[in-house]
Amino acid sequence: MSEAGERDRLFVFGCGFSASRVVERVRKRVCICGVTVRSEERVEALAESGHQAYRFAGETVDAGIAPALEDTSLLLVSVPPDASGDPVLQAFATTILEKMPNLTWIGYLSTVGVYGDHGGAWVDEETPPHPVSRRSVERLHAEEAWQKLAQRRGVPLAILRLSGIYGPGRNAFVNLANGTARRLVKAGQVFNRIHVEDIAGAVDFLSRQRLGGVFNVTDDEPAPPQDVVEWAARLAGVEPPPEIDFETAELSPMARSFYGEIKRVSNARLKAAGYAFAYPTYREGLAALAGDFVQP
Repeated sequence: MSEAGERDRLFVFGCGFSASRVVERVRKRVCICGVTVRSEERVEALAESGHQAYRFAGETVDAGIAPALEDTSLLLVSVPPDASGDPVLQAFATTILEKMPNLTWIGYLSTVGVYGDHGGAWVDEETPPHPVSRRSVERLHAEEAWQKLAQRRGVPLAILRLSGIYGPGRNAFVNLANGTARRLVKAGQVFNRIHVEDIAGAVDFLSRQRLGGVFNVTDDEPAPPQDVVEWAARLAGVEPPPEIDFETAELSPMARSFYGEIKRVSNARLKAAGYAFAYPTYREGLAALAGDFVQP
């Protein structure tokens, strides 16, 4: 709470797959004073569901955003940076520094990609970032910019480094049903994952406690991607797709780049802070999503 008896007020930049789940989780305990989306169609859709939405995309900045920020106590940022930097900071750094008297916490959704490749070794929040891909380099720069702003503003900043996100409508069952699931096999390759509900849970927990710092929001079990597809197929009662050798597979450059980094990401810091994961591995997470499978 921002003050005794007063509900917190949350503003969200970038109300996509993860942040929209945060909004749904916390809306009973906080006032949602605004969210941003990229298209006018999304603005209208969110308005129909009772949300105050604003368009924020490139050069398009809704004039209503700045006034809404003035009442905000909790700020969540889920907008990706680009080569020119963080778009939220470019548009609203002065507002955040000078015109948000009630601000008490900032959350920034980042990626475990900032760690780069560690050859399968474990990494934690003390591991120096060494991003490989351009998008991860941009994320690290954005993290650093938000850290500088939060320090100047004197409020806690929680950087949530997320692993591969899955959840309702975005999971191995959906891929099995539409025929896009593949069991790519690359020796030694593992990935961490995170159920979107645990992203929402972690944001809820960290914002309640006003905790700042870097937190890996990721599951307990880095696993080979083909094992995840096989587990989903078993739960769905269908034959898994055949294994495909990574070296000979037809992949886009971006898809192939994901396999260029191997690491195991620890979530010990978030657990030590007191957060309990709803879905500690892909097994529990997929079991909860089995209803997503529709026989093709």
